[in-house]
Amino acid sequence: MVLTAFGRPLEPRELPTPEPAPDEVRVRVMACGIDGTDLKLLDGFGYRPELPLVMGHEPAGVVDAVGERVTDFRPGDRVVPYLFFFCGDCRLCVTSREQICPNMTGVLGVRGHHGGYAEQYVVPARQLVRVPEGVEWRDAATCSDAGVTALHAVDRARVRFGETVVVVGSGGVGLTVIQVAKLAGARVLAVVRSDHRAERARAMGADEVIDSRRGDVAGQVRAMTEGWGADCVLDCVGSLETMSHAFDALRNGGRLVVVGYTPDAYPLSGRRLAQHEIEVIGTRCGRRQDLADTVRLMAEGKIRSVVTDTFPFERANEALAYLRGGQAIGRVVLVPG
Repeated sequence: MVLTAFGRPLEPRELPTPEPAPDEVRVRVMACGIDGTDLKLLDGFGYRPELPLVMGHEPAGVVDAVGERVTDFRPGDRVVPYLFFFCGDCRLCVTSREQICPNMTGVLGVRGHHGGYAEQYVVPARQLVRVPEGVEWRDAATCSDAGVTALHAVDRARVRFGETVVVVGSGGVGLTVIQVAKLAGARVLAVVRSDHRAERARAMGADEVIDSRRGDVAGQVRAMTEGWGADCVLDCVGSLETMSHAFDALRNGGRLVVVGYTPDAYPLSGRRLAQHEIEVIGTRCGRRQDLADTVRLMAEGKIRSVVTDTFPFERANEALAYLRGGQAIGRVVLVPG
């Protein structure tokens, strides 16, 4: 399923089978998650890759061919990919911050490299992480983005045992953030916009749920924290509205972590930032080690499935419309028909 023009549906096309270079591995796709980044790609926002492009940055699958210099993988291995084609040599790469490497050549299924909305894709062997038996394909796929993003965001947030953490947004990333924050020992308040999303957030471990439709999210947070405010807010939406709520819900010295983003700009009070020592922290996906840790936690049952809907690959456009319409209450995943 190929993106041929921004603002238009994907087109089914037959493409040549990709052949791995000496240091690359070819993977047969068994499942591929879709999310808001895919909708941004369709709209030409955030990333504007050269077209045509095969999207799909959340795939899991089986190795079916390896390059001549590859020794760590062989056909039949279950794997998920690290998305970023990093240089491996700069000061950020050698300190395990590959996701912000200034020399990266692209992002799988997003920019410069065809992704998992296809039968096969190729990546350098160093970007693959093994998936243990017992992890379902659809759940393994979500590790590549939703899982690694959540794990890294909670790490960037420096969540500590006993803190009160607010999670804004209850899609695939938000539902995983709830679980990881609970693993860190936090009390989690989830901000949602519907009753069924509230139920899902509670099922994932949220201690309390705040319905943003009732207004004054910050006031509700303060009522639940004896007027104190949250130690940390992780905003998985990143709109002007949600960022405003998040900023106002923080205690003095609190931390606002920007996980999701939209075209909106955020007019935050410089006075409050300075005098109340508020921290604003950006976070992008995660490190390769975060991906390995996410897969391990999934295999150990410490992170549960956030997948609620599956579609066959040939119905990718329908799945994307379903996601855009707000009908999904968790992750949507494409699977072979």
